[in-house]
Amino acid sequence: MSKQIVVFILSVIFFWGCNQSQRTQREIIVKEGMVWIPTGVFQMGGNSEEARKDEYPQHPVQVDGFWMDQTEVTNAEFKKFVEATGYITTAEIAPDWEEIKKELPPGTPKPADSLLQAASLVFEATEGPVNLNAYDSWWKWQPKTSWKQPKGPKSSIEGKENHPVVHISWYDAQAYAKWVGKRLPTEAEWEWAARGGKKEGIYPWGNEQVNKGKVKTNSWEGSFPYENNLRDLFFYTAPVASFEPNPFGLYDMAGNVWEWCSDWYAYDYYTTLAEKKVVNPQGPDTSYDPYQPFLKQKVMRGGSFLCNDAYCSGYRVAARMKSSPDTGLQHTGFRLVKDAE
Repeated sequence: MSKQIVVFILSVIFFWGCNQSQRTQREIIVKEGMVWIPTGVFQMGGNSEEARKDEYPQHPVQVDGFWMDQTEVTNAEFKKFVEATGYITTAEIAPDWEEIKKELPPGTPKPADSLLQAASLVFEATEGPVNLNAYDSWWKWQPKTSWKQPKGPKSSIEGKENHPVVHISWYDAQAYAKWVGKRLPTEAEWEWAARGGKKEGIYPWGNEQVNKGKVKTNSWEGSFPYENNLRDLFFYTAPVASFEPNPFGLYDMAGNVWEWCSDWYAYDYYTTLAEKKVVNPQGPDTSYDPYQPFLKQKVMRGGSFLCNDAYCSGYRVAARMKSSPDTGLQHTGFRLVKDAE
């Protein structure tokens, strides 16, 4: 897996001084497909009207420098891993009811055997407006669906080698990370990297709303989940690096696919960090979600091609999402980080 190390200037990022007359340059260092994320201190958490309760309170965090994948892990990269190791993803294994029911309310009836087979969730647009809390209106449990057949058994990744791999569970991402000698980012590392040094920015590109001005990312533009005007040209995933990078040289830190972090999700975790300066937080020891109290969940960040301000706004740098670590969906992928050498 080793490559010759290439270090070059990807772009020169300009930051204006208070009088907008002085400019400084930031050198973006790329090594083996990763960019160097410098040490930084920032206010982590919600900073806009769209912010949800689990994004508060804002709290000061210091993150030490690290390397981060410039793009999301692609189908081609994940395929090399599978071919080298014979790894079978979570979506390709039939669910074990005895394990599943441990994280469900007591007395939950066992589903039909037809549902307990290797499968994953795929997106299907509705014919018109629906209740945006009724997720089963657009998510369909599709057998024989996985990273290599992302839209169902008749689909493939042929011609999409440079798209982000999807239907990836947290466990799948961990297995790949171990194989390549990297790790998943912490939630704090991910947010600092997404901000790109813009400590007050709402999005990786700044404060301009996602649907204003030039196209900035792969998201749902139109009326979700039934009308997408394809302003960004993509209905599902886009090839990685299809849009401009943020000031740290990272692509797709908003939209395209949700990205796993290493942390457990706890709804009230930020309250435990208030009024402290925390250095390299690793997340809570256990998972807690008052809306799903029996379910253990990991943090996801960045939004996806399905995010829309009407119900999600997940492409904000502070936006938090969560899912059980054995879940993979059509809009779930990952990128990795590596500690300083």
